[in-house]
Amino acid sequence: MNSKVSSEGSKLDGLKWVVVVAIVAAGVVGNSVYSEESLLYRVIALLVLAGVAGFVALQTAKGLAFFNLFKEARSEIRKVVWPTRQETLQTTLIVTVVVLVVGLLLWGLDSLLSVGVASVIG
Repeated sequence: MNSKVSSEGSKLDGLKWVVVVAIVAAGVVGNSVYSEESLLYRVIALLVLAGVAGFVALQTAKGLAFFNLFKEARSEIRKVVWPTRQETLQTTLIVTVVVLVVGLLLWGLDSLLSVGVASVIG
């Protein structure tokens, strides 16, 4: 019984993805056909079509899996320990100093090699 349900679900999922693609295509074609209309109306229409396409996509197995992944990612972001302002400033200062020192070293090496090559070439 479960195999029939998942089998039928996957057949319907394919149809739902076709509907999503058709809605997106209608939005793209409609936006170009009605290019003379106000930008506000076209944006509102595209947002409505995107909402409908998103709703239909969320009814599929892959769409639901994406939504669950999105929810899990949001919960993981809440668990991150973000650096304090002082830690951020210190790290930025260290990176800036290291970049300047390495830049000066490379400039010095380039200048030295340029002088050496110029003296060899003549």
